Amino acid sequence: MGPRAHRLHELVSFLPSEEASPERVIEWGLPRVAGRLVEISASGSSASLTAVFGLVIDAQRRGEPAAWITLLESTFFPPDVVAGSVDLDRLPVVRTKEPLTAGRAALHLLRSGSFGLVVIDFGIRPRESKKHHLPTPLQTKLVGLAQKHDTAVVVLTEKTRETPSLGSLISLRAEARRVDARHQTMSYEVQLHILKDKRCGPGNIFREVCYGPDGLC
Repeated sequence: MGPRAHRLHELVSFLPSEEASPERVIEWGLPRVAGRLVEISASGSSASLTAVFGLVIDAQRRGEPAAWITLLESTFFPPDVVAGSVDLDRLPVVRTKEPLTAGRAALHLLRSGSFGLVVIDFGIRPRESKKHHLPTPLQTKLVGLAQKHDTAVVVLTEKTRETPSLGSLISLRAEARRVDARHQTMSYEVQLHILKDKRCGPGNIFREVCYGPDGLC
């Protein structure tokens, strides 16, 4: 089973279901990550794509262009993304061979000053730290441009919470988890456990109840 097949179940509607009470809807949107270099990591089955596409939806609703950079062997499933309220006509996708090229592609997009959100998706890769490597000089440039244009740069990685982040320049790192819903419904809870946050400190947990596409359960 390829990387895309492993990740299909993560893609759900990114809007809260009717089961979500006001206090359970996560405080997670573009303003929280704007101007920052962010890493969202997960190990195995997770809701990392759900959380990041939530940012894409928020950016599109605010009129902020978003872009998605992915590696050749990993991609999202377009029909589920559309079902989750993402406008694919407004989401340019760049596919690259390896992480370093993905980082350089992000630099080109950031230099234009035209994007409010740039996502770098490393997908599911072998457990080798270098596979997720972005050199510090490149991260420095990404951070500088993100701050200059108030753009969120969000990197998706596959790793455990004990594995070090991409580097000290990461402003916020979160671990995404999926908690299956009670009863036999198509809903589940997305959790973001904040492991590092240079603005607010670690330890916060953001939650949102979501529901899957037809046939998920």
